[in-house]
Amino acid sequence: MNYIGFPNIGIQPFSINNTAFSIGFLQVRWYGVIIVVGMILGCLYAYYRMKSLGIKADDILDVIIICIPSGIIGARVFYVLTTLNEIEYKSFYDVIAIWEGGLAIYGCIIAGLIAMIIVCKVKKISVLALLDCASPAVMIGQIIGRWGNFMNAEAYGVVGQYDFLGKSIDLTSLAYGNPLLMTINGEMVHPTFLYESVWNLIGFLIINAFWKKRKYNGNVFLWYITWYGLGRCIIEGLRGDSLYIGNIRISQAIGLACFVVGLILLIVLAFRHKGAKKVEEK
Repeated sequence: MNYIGFPNIGIQPFSINNTAFSIGFLQVRWYGVIIVVGMILGCLYAYYRMKSLGIKADDILDVIIICIPSGIIGARVFYVLTTLNEIEYKSFYDVIAIWEGGLAIYGCIIAGLIAMIIVCKVKKISVLALLDCASPAVMIGQIIGRWGNFMNAEAYGVVGQYDFLGKSIDLTSLAYGNPLLMTINGEMVHPTFLYESVWNLIGFLIINAFWKKRKYNGNVFLWYITWYGLGRCIIEGLRGDSLYIGNIRISQAIGLACFVVGLILLIVLAFRHKGAKKVEEK
């Protein structure tokens, strides 16, 4: 049981239980329920977009069936490999125990992407077109999934010090004026899960508003990695539970790379496709 409050907007601490319900000895966590809801809504969105591009229903189902478990495995493998110096994995059970926490979004995206490319090659589907459909779907999963962190009272940020690629900046004077600051069991923290959820929601709405203006397959995918990369790079500097290589936050470095590469490609391809017609849907 954890106690969460938002004192700057008058919400006093209230208790929150991370267990949704129990069936005998089996406890179903809110985190898992929320992740599953995010996956389902993301899949429904991707199905809607893929249908508009003329992709067959059977092919869509194959993509979903293969990419979701691949993404979950990738998320866990990424987390385990980047925490070997911090966590002792004594058995195979410890390695696969995702129900005890420990998934990394970048591992999910990388493994899901590899699986998607393989399926596309086998099914002879345009990889870039499919990425355009999948990117906003992933955002839905991220928007909703971050609230699983809220139920677990985790993935929050440290008030005061801000870190950018190993360089610390003291932002204490600015932090306490933030109306969204929250308390977890009496400790004042940044709700970074909320920041990222809202950031992705804004990006999702923008991407959908401009969906019909995309001029080439892969355009939406580049919007996604550029938007998400920028937000994750900034927000990660507040986190108190980042994964590191040396003194560099892994997610911050990857986020910055996604933003820079995505922005460059968007600019270059904008000139290359200048005057081109919008991608037609079926």
